[in-house]
Amino acid sequence: MEQASGRGKSLAVSVLMGAGIALVGAIVASWLGMPLPWMLGPLLLTAATRVFGVQSRTLGPIRNMGQCLIGVSLGLYFTAEVADSLLAYWPLIVTAILFAILLGFLGTWVMMRFACLDFSTAWFSSAIGGASEMAYLAERAGLRADLVASVHSIRVLIVVVLIPFAFQWLHQMPVPPAAIYVVQWPGLGYLFLCALLAGYVFHRLAWPNAWMLGPLFAVLLLTVQGIHWSDFPPALSNLGQLCIGWSLGDRFRSDFFRRAPYLLLVATFFTLFMLLLSLGLAWCFAVGMGLDLEMLILALSPGGIAEMAITAKVLGLGVPLVTAVHVSRLVLVVLSAGPMQRKLLGQMKQRT
Repeated sequence: MEQASGRGKSLAVSVLMGAGIALVGAIVASWLGMPLPWMLGPLLLTAATRVFGVQSRTLGPIRNMGQCLIGVSLGLYFTAEVADSLLAYWPLIVTAILFAILLGFLGTWVMMRFACLDFSTAWFSSAIGGASEMAYLAERAGLRADLVASVHSIRVLIVVVLIPFAFQWLHQMPVPPAAIYVVQWPGLGYLFLCALLAGYVFHRLAWPNAWMLGPLFAVLLLTVQGIHWSDFPPALSNLGQLCIGWSLGDRFRSDFFRRAPYLLLVATFFTLFMLLLSLGLAWCFAVGMGLDLEMLILALSPGGIAEMAITAKVLGLGVPLVTAVHVSRLVLVVLSAGPMQRKLLGQMKQRT
């Protein structure tokens, strides 16, 4: 009993330490004028302290809470008019899905050829889906889930950090128009109740990113039907970003860069190559469809859905379209990654 109590106190101290580091990171990033300070500040400071051995922690429910907050805030963008307008962009959504699948095949070859991974580990490391979902599929297949998670952590870190800074340093940072927020009670409580119920249902159904997609779809359906209970306060949006950034940074450990340095080096260069390909494809759509280039870069980049949607939201860059593209890609890639791996592996064994 005393040992359990001691472990509980130690965990509480580690979580409180992690929360303090994340908050300090957000404050310092805001003071420095960094882009997306409430996400990038906690991410970078948490990752740095974890790599240097600080024993801070986060918990799964904290990331779930952050995803839920972001899901609710994004769902409020999908009015009936916006939902109708998205139908005109189906070529972009279909192309983004096919592009992600193509990158997965290319990444598998790169990881097998240059990082000496077996086919299955390379496949799950390269699939542009959720990092936790790909690691889980790899673990279920009896593979090195830690290597898969490491590759995805590097990919998400590079994309999430590089794109906002590139927008700020290399181009005029888009400034979203000032908005007036009207928070209504108990309307906001009703929104969160629906969001939590939907998140729980999606979680029980084992959907990817359940605690973001569930609330997103619940609030989206309400908004499309013209049901508007309340606006979303900016303070809660910042809290959601902090939870996401803190959780991303907590993936890193003191042995992270020593675990498989050559693999991480290959993953870094391939992520940069994917970003260049995404930029080229975004430019083609910008010219062909007359859409905003920055919005297309976010929509087509190989980042995570929560991180890219947050970036679009903070910068005021076509939130519904960016969200729709990433949700469609995530769901299809995650649901197809396992069956495709088994089918391709079976064909490879038959040939040998």
